[in-house]
Amino acid sequence: MLRANVDEALLAMRELFPETPLQLNEHLSRRYGAEIWLKREDLSPVRSYKIRGAFNFMRKVIGSGKGDTTFVCASAGNHAQGFAFVCRHFGVQGVVFMPVTTPQQKIDKTRMFGGSFITIKLIGDIFDQCYAAARTHAETTNGYMVPPFDHADIIEGQATVAAEFVTQLPEGMMPDLVVMPVGGGGLSAGITGYLGDQLPKEAFVFAEPTGAPSLKKSLEAHAVVTLPKVDNFVDGAAVARIGDLNYAALKDFSPDQVLLILENAICVPIIEMLNVEGVVLEPAGALSIAALEAIGRDKLKGKTVICVVSGGNFDFERLPDVKERAMRYSGLKKYFIMRLPQRPGALRDLLNLFGPDDDIARFEYLKKSARNFGSILIGIETKDRDNFVGLMERFEQAGLGYEDITNNEIVANLII
Repeated sequence: MLRANVDEALLAMRELFPETPLQLNEHLSRRYGAEIWLKREDLSPVRSYKIRGAFNFMRKVIGSGKGDTTFVCASAGNHAQGFAFVCRHFGVQGVVFMPVTTPQQKIDKTRMFGGSFITIKLIGDIFDQCYAAARTHAETTNGYMVPPFDHADIIEGQATVAAEFVTQLPEGMMPDLVVMPVGGGGLSAGITGYLGDQLPKEAFVFAEPTGAPSLKKSLEAHAVVTLPKVDNFVDGAAVARIGDLNYAALKDFSPDQVLLILENAICVPIIEMLNVEGVVLEPAGALSIAALEAIGRDKLKGKTVICVVSGGNFDFERLPDVKERAMRYSGLKKYFIMRLPQRPGALRDLLNLFGPDDDIARFEYLKKSARNFGSILIGIETKDRDNFVGLMERFEQAGLGYEDITNNEIVANLII
């Protein structure tokens, strides 16, 4: 990658939007004993970095005299919004293919950004099905496909994130670690390509959701791997196959540099950043912050760390589910199935086992005739995860049969 080309793209990009801020986060810095800087791509006009690649790709096509064509893209939301914003900026027509599972908030904002210059088509349950439909549409209508990540001009556009933050750090400072979220790999390929001659390979850390580990699996196999299925919870990074060009740019990194972050673990910084900092992050946008916990304080202490906050397009209808997941992951909420004697006073005896910080969030019980015991479902929230140790000891001392189903995904997803 030619740094001069990235710098040229960055200069052209200033006609579209100003640089996004690089902010030292005191809260995270204190926690990890490090300087944690957040590159706030959630503060771009479309609340993600995807506008960069779309702009760079389309300005080159239009500059070559092909601006009279219809542009086509496929996206889980953020690339679509950037694409729509750029279509309106250049005054060109675009067709956006989005998975049916895309949050409504992202669909509505894509329409808002593109206005009369775009048409939206909802196809498929996951991105890869949607992408195939978009390619077919482009081929059959002579449209111009704007890929979300697997193209040199897209990678070059995403590299402008690095071109910005190296000039935003205090003079003479360079990061010890750069933590990036990974979906299709365009951002990672761009940042590592731009900084590859300035930072050692070990300085780069990649964060993927556990349910979509396309980069890690590909690095382990030494070839691009297509995942048989992905978890769509982190919709901005739920990609079954990393881009071919992106893999080629990243293939020399170690699989150990790719951290797989549990979907429920990602919910913790979403809630924390909202409550503590007033920062709204989508799951993909919180990936790099969630990765800090996986790296650990011992490895972060004393270091200068840049976390790329990649997106803030969060549908608040998801907030109850995100909070639920965060509490379960943090050990502050558990669900039990219990056997309760069917006799007067049995429920009172159960309630007397709870501590002062234990709160019943859910309780279901149906008395069965001609039985000595009945089953109950009970959900409990507490202020300190260690409280559950004492509570379960009291359950056992009372002779109550119980099963903790909090992390039993099959059972929990059915009844919670």
